[in-house]
Amino acid sequence: MRVPAIIYADESLIKAMDDKVREQLCNVAMLPGIVAAAYAMPDAHWGYGFPIGGVAAFDADDGGVISAGGVGFDISCGVRCLHTGLMINEVTPYKKKLADQLFRDIPAGLGSTGPVHLSQKEMNAMLKGGARWAIDRGFGDEADLQRTEERGCMKGAEPGHVSEQAKKRQQNEMGTLGSGNHYLEVQQVTDIYDEQIAQRFGLKQGDVVVSIHCGSRGLGHQIGSEFLKAMALKAAGFGIELADRELACAPVKSDLGQAYLGAMRAAINCAFANRQILSHLTRNAFKAVLPAADLALLYDVSHNTCKLEEHEINGRKRPLYVHRKGATRAYGPGHRDIASALRDVGQPVIIGGSMGTSSYILAGTNQSEELAYSSACHGAGRAMSRHQATKLWHGRQLIEQLAEQKGILIRSASMRGVAEEAPGSYKDVSAVVDSADLAGLAKKVARLEPLVCIKG
Repeated sequence: MRVPAIIYADESLIKAMDDKVREQLCNVAMLPGIVAAAYAMPDAHWGYGFPIGGVAAFDADDGGVISAGGVGFDISCGVRCLHTGLMINEVTPYKKKLADQLFRDIPAGLGSTGPVHLSQKEMNAMLKGGARWAIDRGFGDEADLQRTEERGCMKGAEPGHVSEQAKKRQQNEMGTLGSGNHYLEVQQVTDIYDEQIAQRFGLKQGDVVVSIHCGSRGLGHQIGSEFLKAMALKAAGFGIELADRELACAPVKSDLGQAYLGAMRAAINCAFANRQILSHLTRNAFKAVLPAADLALLYDVSHNTCKLEEHEINGRKRPLYVHRKGATRAYGPGHRDIASALRDVGQPVIIGGSMGTSSYILAGTNQSEELAYSSACHGAGRAMSRHQATKLWHGRQLIEQLAEQKGILIRSASMRGVAEEAPGSYKDVSAVVDSADLAGLAKKVARLEPLVCIKG
């Protein structure tokens, strides 16, 4: 190991983590050019190469590498949270009607297709333009960009490094949730932990918000698969010895490393554009049921990325390639990359729960910069595999239980998908968030409880 491996979690979460998390984190700490430490967030669990919930930074100038396994397959999977301008008492009488309308209007599930078909020219424009491309075509407005990471457009995207197969997979998937753990949730704010920050975020108890969790769909998965294979084949030629083949990587300054960066950034823009289109569809669905709704964007954050950032190491600012796989950027107050309206309180950090459990909104802290390159957890984190979950739960039964016991309305085309995402198959999101808060990675601001969940 070139650097230490550090896990941020309470004792119970650490004891419950499978041994593979520790093994993978130690393997990450062996990669060339790694700086300071390899980190795992409180929601960490086994992943491909890096653990999900893994954070690591590599020197941009002296021997650093970039790893497709350190980003993941669903590039720029993330969450955006929108206000509705409505209170719980205004929404409750229309909950069933709203659930049905959203289920009709939001394409979800394996193989789902959206309202946009992209020509080759438009595909390349989208991969370059991100959310800006979507807004220019009528899917939202300028205000959305100010509340989106990177202002909704990742610089340095190179559509030419995205394969034709990846582009083909994405042609009809813009404006879709996809499957797996992706969702759209209508939620109510049940608890406020920091009144000052909550007020700046525009949140108060009883508010109704919408969270959209999805990523770059088939395009991101194809990019991840192709570059992982290419990096594994060329690792020996770069003189890189891998403790685990899944950690295949390439020197940042190599042609392969630069090609992956260009393709990955294009996939980040694809995810931004996808969530922007989904926001537009969600706004229209709300207007059809609750015309008084006004779905202004609170914030949009990404999980699976590698970004060139400047961080202080041993008292000196250095450019680093920060990999966050299943981890959220959590800049503290005053950082120039936070939307100006929120800069003095820190970046919103949106933590999604599992179906039927709480989600949280936190704020980045200045302390987090010293702890893990301004990074925090991203969700509850799986406690068991999807296969195990289907042995314990049945989709239809879960839907009925959540409706009867908690009043949560689930809409999904896949009963197997619902079983795979059973709340019991995930860690306790409250324990995960409390650990992040106590460690100083991010500060708790508000708790959200689900009312309606559209499952991918």
